[in-house]
Amino acid sequence: MKLVITEIFHSLQGEGPLMGTPSVFIRLGGCIEPLCPWCDTQYAWHEFSEMDTDDVLLEVGRYGCRDVVITGGEPFLQWETGLKDLLGRLVEQGYRILCETSGKAGIPDLLGATVVLSPKHIGGIWHVPPESLPKADCFKFVADDAASMEEIRGFVDGHAIPAEKVFIMPMGVTRDEQLKRMGAVFLFCKTHGYRMTPRLHVLIFDDRRGV
Repeated sequence: MKLVITEIFHSLQGEGPLMGTPSVFIRLGGCIEPLCPWCDTQYAWHEFSEMDTDDVLLEVGRYGCRDVVITGGEPFLQWETGLKDLLGRLVEQGYRILCETSGKAGIPDLLGATVVLSPKHIGGIWHVPPESLPKADCFKFVADDAASMEEIRGFVDGHAIPAEKVFIMPMGVTRDEQLKRMGAVFLFCKTHGYRMTPRLHVLIFDDRRGV
């Protein structure tokens, strides 16, 4: 089986529960509608090539790093067409794995991986199947303004998600957009007991890719 890959690169995890951790990123191509208008990796919707699982593993092994982030796009679109096999082989080889997903394609039963679920609120609706929520280890939300923060709080409270599992990051694909919203996100997290996650790669490198 072949995986549809947008890019594989080595960096520091810029956000979420493993922020600052050296990691190899496997960005899978393709996403699922409705697409997020604020997405900062829109190139993953249409820029990709096919790679064998063996070639992906060889590329990951080049970096000598034991943490792997599988992201997208929406990675679980490829669960039955290669991702299940890749993840199993990474686990066998002793890698620590973090899967980042919107949940829009569902979340399979996983062993040996941490799942970060980032539910998307588009067109007034949360686009995530309720049955996916118990399969997430933590939740990551993008906050824009007071209205979006109230939507997030309603989702968290409505699904009885523990505050310590909630990470909030400011919306923005550029450094200036991040900085403009960080103060409000800081106060929101402080008030509700959530964890704030800046986006280190954006703050340091602005909108540069593959850093």
